[in-house]
Amino acid sequence: MMKKFTIEDNFWSLFPDAKIGIVICKNIDNTLREQETYEAMLGDAEKEALKYLQEPEFSNNEVIKVWREAFQKFKTKKGARSSIEALMKRVSKGNHIGTINPLVDIYNATSLRYGLPCGGEDIDTFRGDIRLTKALGDESFITLGTDESAPPYEGEIVYKDDEGAICRCWNWRESVRTMLTESTKNAFLCIELVDTQREEALRNALEYLAKTVEAHLGGVCEVSILDIHNKSIPVM
Repeated sequence: MMKKFTIEDNFWSLFPDAKIGIVICKNIDNTLREQETYEAMLGDAEKEALKYLQEPEFSNNEVIKVWREAFQKFKTKKGARSSIEALMKRVSKGNHIGTINPLVDIYNATSLRYGLPCGGEDIDTFRGDIRLTKALGDESFITLGTDESAPPYEGEIVYKDDEGAICRCWNWRESVRTMLTESTKNAFLCIELVDTQREEALRNALEYLAKTVEAHLGGVCEVSILDIHNKSIPVM
């Protein structure tokens, strides 16, 4: 059964200029070998990330600011921050980003290197089609480190499938149910852009992400960019 990813109109009504880059990875091997390779990749990316943190006031740095402003346009959980802010905050304090599994390490390195939020899910765990949309508020959602459901707020921007929310507050927290693991074979990776000045960075980041996955994990990666004129793609 063909699954598809659609960005719904209630998202575009808030973010008409957004672009969502998607990398579909098929038949990869995400087993962790050579951990030092990924530690080095993340270490290099942390150094690259410092160029986005030139302003003394952390929240004045453009890669942080654009996402703070984006998160003000919909209801979010108190204290929720974009994934790029969470990574950059750690780098700004001199804390290293630890390895998790190859795919997550690769997308975290891409995120740091290009100053854009990156995330990923295991396609084989999806129930039906995936949507980027406003939450109804009754979606099931269990995040890492808890075992109780914490549904999104009504109107919160979420990725969701037929079973519930996959990622809350756009790119803040992901569901345990769909997260990438070492046994993931087929992955849905995304890079999100709200800053229209940085389309070239998005394209470069997608190319880097796809090539790095293929080089380290094998398989085949397909890259797409969705926008208000191109709202849906097949996933598998």
